[in-house]
Parts: sequence; structure tokens; C-alpha cells
Amino acid sequence: MDLNLRGRRALITGGSKGIGMAIAEELVAEGVHVAMCARHPAELAAAAEKLRGSGCTVYAQVADVTDAAQITDLVARSVETLGGLDILVNNAGAAHPGNFESLTDEDWRADLDVKLFSQIRCTRAALEHLRRSRSARVININSVYARYPDPTFFATTVNRAACLNFSKALARELGPEGILVNSVNIGFVATPQWQRIKARRAPDTSDDEFFASLASDEVPLGRFGAVEEVSGLVAFLSSDRASYITGTSIDVAGGMGRYV
Repeated sequence: MDLNLRGRRALITGGSKGIGMAIAEELVAEGVHVAMCARHPAELAAAAEKLRGSGCTVYAQVADVTDAAQITDLVARSVETLGGLDILVNNAGAAHPGNFESLTDEDWRADLDVKLFSQIRCTRAALEHLRRSRSARVININSVYARYPDPTFFATTVNRAACLNFSKALARELGPEGILVNSVNIGFVATPQWQRIKARRAPDTSDDEFFASLASDEVPLGRFGAVEEVSGLVAFLSSDRASYITGTSIDVAGGMGRYV
């Protein structure tokens, strides 16, 4: 399927690895010019170099999504380099471990900052540029735990629920302007973040055993997802084939989540 994305311009936060990198690769393959950010210079430079040679512009800037000034600068430089902005993918985020008793006020603030407020900041900075696009998209990468409360991921399950409401309210507000806003909610997807979780929880267990045991309990399809299974949906939502889809919350989770 030709998604007719060639020539469009996208900004992806947290783009140096995992789902963010897969989204960047998918969009570049569709002919999209891409800007991306991450916190670690070496990882970001390696990711950008991998994408170059596609014929598309690839711009990479070190930025922390919890710093409003850095986000303002990132968006301004990205737009200048790409010549505009059509697609914003709010992908940056990290799991903050802990149960209710162990999470401090500072833990809660930090988790809200990297999840909800990063989406708020990036969208606010990008909005004036998206308004100039005829195919404006905001795609927020969230989690099934937003609708599936789990005390194992206490901060995530609470704060991602706020992210879903942000996406829905924003879609309602910006819909009359033709700016589409959607949420893609991931379940168990094999990313470097899960490698870190495994290292904490089960350092003596093999990757296959650890991931299989988690999937067997939670995922009807019985396996972890691949990052490409997320990036394909993001590309579709970025395209004109999804021009009547806004305010939606779509799971990429193999059936995970005990809700309707």
C-alpha cells in the first residue's frame, strides 16, 4: 500500500532506539523527512547516520523533553531544517518502577514530567507549525496500562490515563482545524526498556524465558510484539488513509488488557 507520505515532515521524540527508531525508519522508508531527538548524543548520532542515505532529510538534536526551553529550541530548529512540520510523534517516555508505598512525591513529578508534560510541551511548541500543514497529525505513544490499572506499574498506570485524556481532549479541540490527534497504546513490545526491567527482576533468566513467562500470563497472542508492529500503525495514522480517524485510542498489544 502506498501511503502517499513522500515529502511530508515529521518530528519524533525519543527517536534514537526502540519504538522511536522503528517509527523513524518506517517514515523515512515512506519518503518522509524526519527530525528526532534523544538525550544521549552517541546513540542519537548513530541512529541518524543509519537513516541517512535514504534521500530524505534527517535532522537529529540532543534534547530532554522535560526541559521546556530545549523543546522550544528543538521544534524551531527542526522546522527550519525540514521546511515545516506535518507530523508530531510524542514517543519519549520511560517506566518509573515502584509500588504506591515506595513512590515519593519526586518520583511522581518526574514520571508526570516525562510522560504527560512532555506531550503537552512538544504539542504546544509544534502547534503553530502544524496549523500551516494540510495533513497535520499528532500521534501520542502511550500504554495499555492507561486503561488497565496494574500496581506493578503504578506511576505508569495513573499517568498514562492522563495522557489518554489529553489526547482525546486535544482531538476535540483541534478537530475543527483539521489537526488529527490519536493515541497508540503499546503492551509488551520488545524494546531496550524491557531489557532493563529484566535486568532488575530476573537477571539470571534468559531473555526468551523472561519474555515468554510475562506474555503467557497477560497476552492472548502469547508473545511480545515487535517494534515494527507499532511503527506500521503510526505510518498509517500519519497518512491520508486515516483522514477520518481522530480522538482514537488504538492498542498494539496482542489482545492484552482486560477491558472493552
